Amino acid sequence: MTMSHDQKYDFLVFIGRFQPFHQGHLAVVKEGLKRAQNLIILCGSAHQPRTVRNPWTSAERELMIRGALTQDENSRVHIAPLMDTVYNDDAWVRNVQTTVKGIVTAHHRVPHKPATIGLIGHSKDQSSYYLNMFPQWGSVPVDNFEQISATPLRQEIFSTEGLAFLDRDIHQQLPVFVKDMLTQFIKTDDYQAIQSEHNFIEKYRQAWQNAPYPPTFVTVDAVVVQSGHVLLIERKARPGKGLWALPGGFVNGSEKLIDACLRELREETRLKVPVPVLKGSIKQQQVFDDPHRSARGRTITHAFYFDLEPNKALPRVKGSDDAKHAMWVPLAELEPSKLFEDHYFIIQELTGM
Repeated sequence: MTMSHDQKYDFLVFIGRFQPFHQGHLAVVKEGLKRAQNLIILCGSAHQPRTVRNPWTSAERELMIRGALTQDENSRVHIAPLMDTVYNDDAWVRNVQTTVKGIVTAHHRVPHKPATIGLIGHSKDQSSYYLNMFPQWGSVPVDNFEQISATPLRQEIFSTEGLAFLDRDIHQQLPVFVKDMLTQFIKTDDYQAIQSEHNFIEKYRQAWQNAPYPPTFVTVDAVVVQSGHVLLIERKARPGKGLWALPGGFVNGSEKLIDACLRELREETRLKVPVPVLKGSIKQQQVFDDPHRSARGRTITHAFYFDLEPNKALPRVKGSDDAKHAMWVPLAELEPSKLFEDHYFIIQELTGM
C-alpha cells in the first residue's frame, strides 16, 4: 500500500499509559493514522502491580485500544508494552528505540529505503518532554482533545460505587468498547481491591488537608543483599497489601536516617546480623524522589544498600510489625508486577541488575 499525500511518515510512535484509553487518546491515534502508514503504540508502566494509578495491565489496555478501532485501522497499528525505568532515562530511551526498531524491521515493506519515523503526542503535557528525547525522529505535536485527562476519569471510576459512574458524563469521554470493558471490570475482585486502596489513600490524604502546606514525607528503605538474594517482606496492610517490598518505613523525628533504616529492618524482618556488621557492609546509599513514587503523597526515601559477605546459609528472617512475611528472594526471580511502589527500580538502580 502506498502512502496518501497526508502520510509523511512510514511509522509514527505514540507513547502513553492509557489508564484508561479515552477519546483524547483515540483522537491522537486517528490523527496518527492520517499522518503515517503505520502507528506504533507503546503502553507505558507495563508489568506493574495493579494500583489506583495503574489499574489495567498492558494486555487489557491493548484490548481497549484495538476494540475502539476498525479492522483496517487495527491492521496498521502495532502495540507493545513499555516498562518504566524510573531512575534511568537513558535506559528508558534505549528501550523505546529497541522496541520501535524491532517493529519497524518486522513491518517496513521497502527494505532498500530507510523508514521515516516520527513521534506523535500532546504538545502541552508530558508528551512534549518525550518529543525532545528522540532527535533522530520527526515530531507531530497535537492538541489535547477537549482537555480530557485520565486522572479524573480514574478518580470517578474508583470513588463511586458499582455502575454509578456510567450515569455521569464520564462515559462520553470513553469509546463505547472501553466503557463496556469497564462495566465488566467493576464487577471483578481486582476492581474491589483497587477501590479499597483508593479509599484508604483518600482518607490518608484527608488527614493532612488542614496542614499549612502539602506535606513531604521522609522514609528509609533497606536493600540487603547476600549471595545473590535480596531481603524482602510481604506487606500486611494497605497501601500495597500483599505486595513484596523492601524493609523500611517512616523516619522518627529524633533519629538519623541510618538508625531509622536499621530499626525498620529489625522490626520487620528480625534479621539478627549485628549492627556493626550491617554498618560495615553499606556499599551505597541513594535518594529516590520520583514525584509519583507513592500514592500517599510526596514521599522521598533514602535507601541503604547492604552488601553482606557471601554465605551458603542465608540469615534466618521472620516477618513482624508491618510485614506479614520476610523472605530472601533471588535477584533473578524479582518480578516488577509483585513489588510495591518503585522498589523494583530501587533494587535495580543500587545493585546494577
